[in-house]
Amino acid sequence: FLNHIGRYRLERDFPAKSGTSRLSPYIAHGMLSPRHLVYLARQHDGEGASAWLDELIWREFFQQALYHHPNAAQESFRPEYRNLAWPGKAEWFERWKSGQTGYPIIDAAMRCLAGSGWLHNRLRMLAAGFLVKDLLTDPRLGEAWFAEQLVDYDLAANNGGWQWAAGTGCDAQPYFRIFNPVLQSQKFDPDGRFIRRHVPELAHLGKDVIHAPWLAKESIRTHGYPPPIVNHSEQRLRALALFKQPEKAV
Repeated sequence: FLNHIGRYRLERDFPAKSGTSRLSPYIAHGMLSPRHLVYLARQHDGEGASAWLDELIWREFFQQALYHHPNAAQESFRPEYRNLAWPGKAEWFERWKSGQTGYPIIDAAMRCLAGSGWLHNRLRMLAAGFLVKDLLTDPRLGEAWFAEQLVDYDLAANNGGWQWAAGTGCDAQPYFRIFNPVLQSQKFDPDGRFIRRHVPELAHLGKDVIHAPWLAKESIRTHGYPPPIVNHSEQRLRALALFKQPEKAV
């Protein structure tokens, strides 16, 4: 990884590229010391090493947050969101786990996780955000699923990441920032390379339609790939209502 750390800032958000360190399993299982990795990062001058150091700091931040607030392992860090009545359907959760939501970038992510036990950080954010904000499902269910699947599972990092994506953590993205899965797909997998790798039903589609195959002409076959299980625009409004007025949301 040190041979291409200089490209880290530019390539780390694109899952089809080998732009990340892939060292998280070794850190999680104590095979590499975070202190040693910080030392190595500081030996390399440049934006790539600086960006990687920032990610190592995020890991330590989540460790400290959970140490001082252990209740966050079972409930929302922010008390105002602890009693949200999540209206998501059990069927939606199962479809999310199996990579059958009808949103290619989400399904590619979930199938990658199931097949390899590892998932690119950008995709962890997208998959988590989709479960919470589009499928209106309790983030603790998704957090538990990731815990079962990830070879780099770390309680603090997993919990912190999920609470960040859900908007319920101590340093979370605001609840009103909701990822559009199609736009995110177009931005971070522009040619559809990652999608084709993990969703073979869509491998024949061009990059103009692979991110939203339901918009393709009827003559273009998707080989049994499902239509979207929810409408993103509608679910976005429901998510906003849920977080603004938990007791009145439907």
